Amino acid sequence: VSPTPAAVPLSGVSVWAQPPGGQVALGDRLVLSCAVAAGTGPLSFSWHRGGSRAPLGTGPRLELRHVGDNDSGHYQCRVSDGDSVAESVPLNVTVLGERDSLEW
Repeated sequence: VSPTPAAVPLSGVSVWAQPPGGQVALGDRLVLSCAVAAGTGPLSFSWHRGGSRAPLGTGPRLELRHVGDNDSGHYQCRVSDGDSVAESVPLNVTVLGERDSLEW
């Protein structure tokens, strides 16, 4: 009987955006992806914006199909393995063209 491997603690949670840099035009699509450098066991992902506790979505990807004025801000990925929780560094999303959308 092989010994049970020791659980590896969560570390290295990273987030990246498509388009790169988190700069997205108003009305375009934004995809955020989350990855974990180390960690064992079933992982659960949740997405948060601006420190909000209510998750925007779950899973390693968050897709915003039509970005609006109020979608800019700092996004974080939170990962849990059931025992511990690790968070990514916040990613700043900037929505371009907000001022252009104002009708004069």
